[in-house]
Amino acid sequence: MSPLFDQLKERISSNNKSIVFPEGTDERILTAASQLGAEGVLKPILIGERATVKQKAEEAGVDVSTSTIIDPNDFPEFDLMVETFVERRKGKATKEDAQKILLDENYFGTMLVYMNQADGLVSGAAHSTADTVRPALQIIKTKEGIKKTSGVFIMVRDDEKYVFADCAINITPDSQDLAEIAVESAETAKLFDVDPRVAMLSFSTKGSAKSPETEKVTEALQVAKEKNPSLVIDGEFQFDAAFVPSVASKKAPDAEIQGDANVFVFPSLEAGNIGYKIAQRLGGMEAVGPILQGLNKPVNDLSRGCSSDDVYKLALITAAQAAE
Repeated sequence: MSPLFDQLKERISSNNKSIVFPEGTDERILTAASQLGAEGVLKPILIGERATVKQKAEEAGVDVSTSTIIDPNDFPEFDLMVETFVERRKGKATKEDAQKILLDENYFGTMLVYMNQADGLVSGAAHSTADTVRPALQIIKTKEGIKKTSGVFIMVRDDEKYVFADCAINITPDSQDLAEIAVESAETAKLFDVDPRVAMLSFSTKGSAKSPETEKVTEALQVAKEKNPSLVIDGEFQFDAAFVPSVASKKAPDAEIQGDANVFVFPSLEAGNIGYKIAQRLGGMEAVGPILQGLNKPVNDLSRGCSSDDVYKLALITAAQAAE
């Protein structure tokens, strides 16, 4: 395991944070929960019918005795949860609607976080991103001043750590969205002891090409500076100008970033998604995430192709977000 996760474990082990896993019968979730509980770094909460969860754990050969198992069908505070959900949805759900909706494990798990019965949530091993994000947006909602949540990956290789955003949520962000993503990504970077140096990426470097796409990025740069004047940020950059000092000295000699960026904001979801997968598959980097940012409380989304190790690491990150 990379030093990054050893540092996270050290940071959160005294905080005793509880993380809810709505997919409590998935073998990968059970394996990760068993390890996390045994190590005492956080308190796993597994959602599902108790006998089924225990049976699945036995079949997987893992011990989940350190995890709390909650079955929505016999949850003692279900009526209170229904009332709280109806109130939170402000007329968009009746009591009858809520009674059905909250039997969905992702909605139920998200309500546990909202009601302070868990500190964060990790889901997505058997659900789509939409299934994980929708309840979070409806119940936990974005922080004040944040219009949209976004998804970043922490790219790790030995001692190298980089933040790639947005690689998961916003398909065609406008300049305001990109600025918001840049500022939030810089805050996420600090969680991993990365002193953020943010590069706004494009196919152009400092006006080498002109188009609505490049102008969107340069406008986003100005908005981000207004949002956080102390932020080290520059652009627009092609990736090599943001990452390679010798290229930066030729293409952007006056830029604040001189090939030493560590937070990369992509201009669109397709660019971000393709970019992180190239770094992962061709560059041999570990891609951890997507880590959702901009929410009032941490909710994170797994890939359906995830491993138990991915679950373990994302749970550590979620607990670290909660500790912050």
